[in-house]
Amino acid sequence: MKAGRKNLRRARDEGAAVTLAEGESIMQVLALRGSNVIEVMDGKGVKSLALFPAKFQKSFWIKNGSFVVVDASGRDQALESGSKIACVVSQVLFHDQVRALEKSNEWPAVFKSTPNEVSEAGTQGETAAPSQIDEEPNSDEDDDLPPLEANTNRNRPYELYSDSESGSDS
Repeated sequence: MKAGRKNLRRARDEGAAVTLAEGESIMQVLALRGSNVIEVMDGKGVKSLALFPAKFQKSFWIKNGSFVVVDASGRDQALESGSKIACVVSQVLFHDQVRALEKSNEWPAVFKSTPNEVSEAGTQGETAAPSQIDEEPNSDEDDDLPPLEANTNRNRPYELYSDSESGSDS
């Protein structure tokens, strides 16, 4: 085991059972806004901006659809004072921790269908439409792009076969 990731793995294994303190909630990452700011959605479906602390930058990588534990205790005060950033990320949830929380009663009902299940349902709905299949049998080949033109910037080598054929004809 390499020393660089050893402590992260140890923390992940020890923290398999995540308990939420007062004022903390589970939120899903919707978009990365840059500058340590992410857009998150809470269990009620309310979107807000959260600060991703600099101490997590080199340790944890998050992407759209990841789940985080957010300290939203001062959320109302921050919104009233005019601040756009309403909460701070306190923990990034690993895949194993998400699966354990889904089985518990702390998991919000909004997040019951994960993005993978939503995308699978969308692809099943697309394949169920027979008119789309009949109209475009090779839609993955075309991709609505114009055909490629010949590259005029390259010199073409002489074709050996055409010379030998013309010599045999005469």
